[in-house]
Amino acid sequence: MSRHSRLWASEIDFLRSVEPDHPVLFFSPETLGQTARRFNEGFPGLVTYAVKANDNPGLIETLARNGITTFDVASPAEIRLVRRIVPEAVLHYNNPVRSRSEIRMAVEAGVASWSVDGLGELAKLQEKVPEGAEMSVRLALPVTGAAYDFGTKFGEGPDGCVELLRAVIDAGHTPSMTFHPGTQCTDPLAWRRYIETCAAVAREAGVTLARLNVGGGFPSDRGQGRAMLEEIFAEIEAAARDAFDVVPALVCEPGRGLVAESCAVGVRVKSVRACSGLFLNDGIYGLLAEIPIMGPYPRIRAIGPDGTPRLGDKTPRVLYGPTCDSLDRLPGEVLLPGDVAEEDYLIFDGMGAYSTATNTGFNGYGAHEVVTVRGLAPSPSGHLAPRG
Repeated sequence: MSRHSRLWASEIDFLRSVEPDHPVLFFSPETLGQTARRFNEGFPGLVTYAVKANDNPGLIETLARNGITTFDVASPAEIRLVRRIVPEAVLHYNNPVRSRSEIRMAVEAGVASWSVDGLGELAKLQEKVPEGAEMSVRLALPVTGAAYDFGTKFGEGPDGCVELLRAVIDAGHTPSMTFHPGTQCTDPLAWRRYIETCAAVAREAGVTLARLNVGGGFPSDRGQGRAMLEEIFAEIEAAARDAFDVVPALVCEPGRGLVAESCAVGVRVKSVRACSGLFLNDGIYGLLAEIPIMGPYPRIRAIGPDGTPRLGDKTPRVLYGPTCDSLDRLPGEVLLPGDVAEEDYLIFDGMGAYSTATNTGFNGYGAHEVVTVRGLAPSPSGHLAPRG
């Protein structure tokens, strides 16, 4: 994982001792284990991990050691990766559109559960998937509360799901349903609306669901305080109990909500401009790629090369990446200490999800080091500069 193979006490310890001039992803297995236990103890069913969020082998090993042994895989590459790291893992292939060669490979790898959102996709699965396998019909609804909606790409409306559930039964497979309320969903009632609709669909189809996969979408902390996962868990359990006469076994597939807090990104200030802009050694084509999609990110700390926090009066800053593309800047302005200087470090907290997965390497940038730390230094959320 890192050429610095030792376990460091914290990211501050590493930065002070090594003074890296390249971006660093700090990974805390201890923090990840705490979040895994939070899901396992709080969610009223099976917790699986969506590998797409972060496929770091050490992270997957840590999840397995902490009781997460079922994985949502979305491609043959992810299937091979998990099989290599956790050979006994249970695999759910919940990307609902696959080529025939992908289906063949997944059957050979022993995938246990499949999602489906169209009769044509079900027909492809019937060619290769053994009878009796679990088929989760994917529902899409115009539900608000998330940063962006997955239903524009995947899922059927209620009427289509009724037809699909009946087709799953006719094909001799085990009927289940699944949905995704959308990325970074902060409204517990979004899950309730989906669960109620799934129950109505199953009744209309005359089908008893074996399981109900309530998807991912569990939020991470983006500067509004600790995400209230327990509130969402409680709403899911209550909604299922209210909606179903026979409550199906519940499954969730968190990515972001499970791994975000386990990592922080450390980048170096290359230049401080007279206009108060900061040029960094990483940007939207590297570990910070997702920030323009998700919106301004306030959870940033400024640290001197000796590890000392910068504590000057807050100043609005525009953050630019290192490439020659003028689009390479983070959205909005962030209030950072006015005494930030060249060769200081900015630490972006809560960056375990999608930071490495979406790195492009454009313009020769994007290379980074992964450093394992015992714990990540606690930090208050930063602030966004007011818009004029």
